[in-house]
Amino acid sequence: MLADAGRVMPDSLKFEGDKLFFEQALDGAALIVHGRHSHEQQPNSPKRKRLILTRKIKALTVDPEMPNATLWNPQHASFEEACAFADVAAGRVAIIGGPVVFDMFMDRYDTFWLSEAPHVTLPGGEGCFVDVPRRTPHEVLASHGMAPGKPYMLDAAHDVTVTPWRRQAL
Repeated sequence: MLADAGRVMPDSLKFEGDKLFFEQALDGAALIVHGRHSHEQQPNSPKRKRLILTRKIKALTVDPEMPNATLWNPQHASFEEACAFADVAAGRVAIIGGPVVFDMFMDRYDTFWLSEAPHVTLPGGEGCFVDVPRRTPHEVLASHGMAPGKPYMLDAAHDVTVTPWRRQAL
């Protein structure tokens, strides 16, 4: 789960090691992609170029509240068109969610970093992928040709890890 039943990430799912890992990864990204409910809310957030997925617009447009953000409706423009509009031609793209956004890119990921906090339960919460909880996140990633690498410990006191799931060569 990435949020509780109210679609909010509760404090019980926030860990300092995970936050630091996430922030450092985003600082190295050329572009961040997320839905309207996802936002990293970090000091560098306003500086980051981003695509915000929305069904409320047709044409690509600059977000009037965030000059570094492009509002993008994937039904009316391709990802490549959105990147060109945002003036991003190269570099790492960080997809930060939610579930529909993660699923849109499932067959494009080189690496998906899956953080897990095994002692936190969010009954009725929002799964990280559309098929969760019907399937586990591991099953979803494996079904898209990805395999887990060695997990990294982010918070030993709470057993919080992050595992790189990488696309397997054909």
